[in-house]
Amino acid sequence: APPGHTQDGGQETSFRWQCVEQPIGKLLFRRFLEGTPEFAAAGALWAEIEAFEQCEDAEREAAAKRLRSRFFTPGGSEHCGFLSAAATAPPAG
Repeated sequence: APPGHTQDGGQETSFRWQCVEQPIGKLLFRRFLEGTPEFAAAGALWAEIEAFEQCEDAEREAAAKRLRSRFFTPGGSEHCGFLSAAATAPPAG
């Protein structure tokens, strides 16, 4: 199996399967992030990105600006300094 996708009795054990695709795993992981001070901003970012994905097209630009200022800007209220520059760069075009 590829790294991070080990099999245990035929059961998928990747992070994506356990913490994104499985509703109970996702809920528990999100609660862990939100309840751990050093990971709370990451949990909030995940929730906001999911909300952004549900936005109407007309709301996307304003929502993206709020995300950038809150999470991607040094000094922002919940700056996620662990993200790479490529992850936080505004889209080209």
